[in-house]
Amino acid sequence: MTQTLVRGRLLSFLRRPQAIDDTESYRYEEDGGLLVENGTIVAAGPYGAVRAEAAADADEIDHRPHLILPGLIDTHLHFPQMQVIGSYAANLLEWLNTYTFPEECRFVESEHAARIARHFYDEMIRHGTTTAVAYCSVHKASADAYFAEALKRGMRMVGGKVMMDRNAPQGLLDTPQMGYDETRAVIAEWHGKGRNHVAITPRFAITSTPAQMEMTAALAREFPDLHIQTHLSENHEEIRFTGELYPDAIDYTDIYAKYGLLGPKSLFGHCIHLSEREADAMSEAGAVAVHCPTSNLFLGSGLFPLKALSRREKPVRIGVATDIGGGTSYSMLKTMDEAYKIQQLLGERLNPFESFYHMTLGNAEALSLSDHIGTLEAGTDADFVVLDAAATPAMALKMEVTRSLTDELFLLQTMGDDRAVRETYVAGKAMKAVL
Repeated sequence: MTQTLVRGRLLSFLRRPQAIDDTESYRYEEDGGLLVENGTIVAAGPYGAVRAEAAADADEIDHRPHLILPGLIDTHLHFPQMQVIGSYAANLLEWLNTYTFPEECRFVESEHAARIARHFYDEMIRHGTTTAVAYCSVHKASADAYFAEALKRGMRMVGGKVMMDRNAPQGLLDTPQMGYDETRAVIAEWHGKGRNHVAITPRFAITSTPAQMEMTAALAREFPDLHIQTHLSENHEEIRFTGELYPDAIDYTDIYAKYGLLGPKSLFGHCIHLSEREADAMSEAGAVAVHCPTSNLFLGSGLFPLKALSRREKPVRIGVATDIGGGTSYSMLKTMDEAYKIQQLLGERLNPFESFYHMTLGNAEALSLSDHIGTLEAGTDADFVVLDAAATPAMALKMEVTRSLTDELFLLQTMGDDRAVRETYVAGKAMKAVL
């Protein structure tokens, strides 16, 4: 297999930055090289040293002066909601009932699901996202389309057939047994095929009866290594309604705990309004709170206390995500731009190194996949993105007075979007050029 040597400015993280001057938390090479073979990074470091390791006939690609980072990771979004994005509604529950549920009913049709899957993956690649965690619809056809397209493109993706048996249109309901059987079928057909990961996916407690939650618990026991994804404490009305449906639970988080769904591979979208008891329970279980800033602002759900949850005596693990289509951008750069603003409103600071950590290694750690993705370390998947901080005239003008890596990252976060993505590599292959 031919080797590929990619040259550029390399940035990857070793751990979460503790402060803006925590240079030990990341590795930066002003003139760096990545040596790729068989979809894997086999060497990374100063260009000269990596060039010396490469075969004489290695293909060389020069991306200077641009930044090369690990592929961006999105830990929560809804694949069937591409045509829901930008829908006008007052709040979460109105938005779901008016726009989202009717749209998701269309995914019973395999042809429609396949078409949207193609567009979905095009957008991921265009925005530099190489791994995402998605909700499909309740229909097995939607999960089949999602994973088939991931396999075709060689991407490491996580996703699941949604389970929901109440409080939605008839065309979006399964039954406890059907949800269990079809999830098992998706696992059998897709999990571990290529780079696919299947997630057990009850939409949220409002749309699952206790009988279905029991079936979800059974799946979690039978497949303890799978991710689990659902929603938690996004909106005050949602929290109130959930409490009415599960009156025996201490609180919203306790519902999931009672069914064995609170663990280190559990991804809970939103988690804006957690009580101290709930945050403690999540911390003790190692569960992940997934921050979806553009969605939280768009639906008026609230301000996620990212910094406060991270620094508490019992810290909560954090992921960040676009939450398309409640979210308003496919870009992880724009996502962290809004995350920054939310922390500003809370009187907190989120420095650019933290932001880029979150969308790379941080999200890989949240998914328990940092041995594969989120870094540029030798032996990991060759998923990486090339970013241009002078991609637009306005950005280029600002770059004229940008003097540090810190400033450049903050510019990318503040003004960047898909236009800043020069190239996206998946398993060592340049992807934008083939779309």
